[in-house]
Amino acid sequence: MAKKISTNLITPDKIENLVHLVRGQRVMLDSDLAGLYGVPTARLNEQVTRNHDRFPRDFAYQLTQQEFMNLMSQNAISRSDWGGRRKLPWVFTEHGVAMLSSVLRSPKAVRVNIEIMRTFVRLRRLMATPGELVEQLTRLAETVQSHDSQIKAIVQVLNKMMERPEEPKRQIGFHVLGEERG
Repeated sequence: MAKKISTNLITPDKIENLVHLVRGQRVMLDSDLAGLYGVPTARLNEQVTRNHDRFPRDFAYQLTQQEFMNLMSQNAISRSDWGGRRKLPWVFTEHGVAMLSSVLRSPKAVRVNIEIMRTFVRLRRLMATPGELVEQLTRLAETVQSHDSQIKAIVQVLNKMMERPEEPKRQIGFHVLGEERG
C-alpha cells in the first residue's frame, strides 16, 4: 500500500524530490504517485493496465531489475513495510503523469496533477533556459582559464628562482692578478 501524503502539504519541492532520472528521462515512480493521489499502488497500476492504449512506452514503462536496484541505492528508496514489492515498479514521464489525470478522475487527483505538472515545467525551465546559473558558470570558467595562465607564469618564475645559479667555469691557464684577458 502506498504512503498517503496530505494534499495540503504537497509542495513543488516535495514533488521535485520524487522525480528521478531513468533512461535519460525525468520520471516518477508508481508508488510515489499513488501516495500523492491517495490511492493504493495496485489501484493506480490497475487503471494503467485497463487503459494501456493511453500509456505508450514513452509515457510509462516498467523498470528492469537493474534500474530498480540502481534507484534504490542512489535515492535511498526502500522497500515497503510489507515485505517489498512483488512486481517491478512502473515509472511515468511527464506525459504519462498528465495522462493519469484522465484515468484517475477524483478532484484530489486533479489538484495533485496540477502541482506535478507545475513541478515538471519548473524543472524544464531550470534545465533548458540559459539563466543566471549558466552565465555564472561561464564567467567562472573564463576566470579559471585566466588564473590558470597566471599561475603557470608564477610557477615558471618560482622554478627559475629555485634553480642553482651556474657557477662560472674555472678558466684554464695562468692568471695574473690585475690583468684582464682580452
